[in-house]
Amino acid sequence: MDPRTRDVAVTGVGLLSPAGTCPDSTWATLLRGVSVARPDPVLAGLRTDFSCAVPDFAVRALLGHATARRMDPYSQMAVVAARQAVDDAGLDPARWRGDRVAVVLGVGSNSLHSYEEPFRLLSENRGDRVSPYQVTRSVPNMAAAEVALDLGAHGVNFTTSSACASGATALGTALDLLRAGRCDIALAGGSESARSRMTTTCFGQMRAMSARRADPATASRPFDVERDGFVPGEGAAVMVLERSEDAHRRNAAVRGYLAGYGASADAHHPAAPHPEARGAEAAVLAALEDAGCTAGDVDHVNAHATSTPLNDVTEARMLRRLFRHDPPVTANKSVIGHALGAAGAIEAVLTVLSLQHRTIPPTANLRRQEPGAELDVVTGAPRTVRMRTALSTSFGFGGQNTALVLRAP
Repeated sequence: MDPRTRDVAVTGVGLLSPAGTCPDSTWATLLRGVSVARPDPVLAGLRTDFSCAVPDFAVRALLGHATARRMDPYSQMAVVAARQAVDDAGLDPARWRGDRVAVVLGVGSNSLHSYEEPFRLLSENRGDRVSPYQVTRSVPNMAAAEVALDLGAHGVNFTTSSACASGATALGTALDLLRAGRCDIALAGGSESARSRMTTTCFGQMRAMSARRADPATASRPFDVERDGFVPGEGAAVMVLERSEDAHRRNAAVRGYLAGYGASADAHHPAAPHPEARGAEAAVLAALEDAGCTAGDVDHVNAHATSTPLNDVTEARMLRRLFRHDPPVTANKSVIGHALGAAGAIEAVLTVLSLQHRTIPPTANLRRQEPGAELDVVTGAPRTVRMRTALSTSFGFGGQNTALVLRAP
């Protein structure tokens, strides 16, 4: 069988990011190559007191006051992104066969910030004031559950959790579900916010977050020798995925194809990556094999590139080792920060847009790369490139590695 017949079509995308509240506005901001990080009142007083936050998207107007009130922000963002994706795909939930529509969303953790007030109430012996919605608004599966409730999707429904690879894992899992015939349509992606005082404090204690409080816009600098950690971000991204033959049968406008998925575990350390990135390499090679292509076929890499001291250099050396033809690389987190479990899905959507527009957005704040780990990183301005195949990488704590291969329409 021709491996391309195993590709699934991306017929719709939805995206909420710190760069914009839809795919088009996010893309326009990303092309400017300037970080949107700024001081964040939510994080005031912390070592990292800035973030990349999603602009106001009038959640109560979109979802209704009662619905919005029962959800935490990661579920709110997931529902809005899913609606965008379904609309973009030209699908009508009132007419689809709901039991054949799957929802698979990646969430790295529950909303830790939503527990701050309940814990305060408990410490004051006021447990009777804790909201009855506290559990149902905060457990990780609720992003997928709320999307299903909103759109009438009655098929396979669950959350993947593989730390910062969660969103990419969800997309790869949806690819497998479609190939196996478990569904006809999959709404897949991820949603999360790193703008929690507890989350930010914990990562700060690990020295994984940047402390450049004087100039937040220059704090995230993937691959730069002076990087000192990531910038907390947030967002949600959802793709509508269909088998290619089904998409073509209904004359859907195809934005691109999800062609390959690979995953692995370092089994090395709870937080640090394998020093030679062997697990990451295995995931990339598995994704390439799944897509029926070789390293030489890759025209562009959207790197995980968190701006942390350990991760960037190990990823860069792995990419140099595998891709001898030195394809152009970008690092979206330099502009929009790190949305943890949503990051892989956000970057996959942005990779689809790159393939569509044949344009690679620039990486912000990169001045000098690590000696011996240099890549062809796009900086300064967008680069127009003839692209057919792209790779998006995602790695997470626990040694979780995921790679996706995407193709142009």
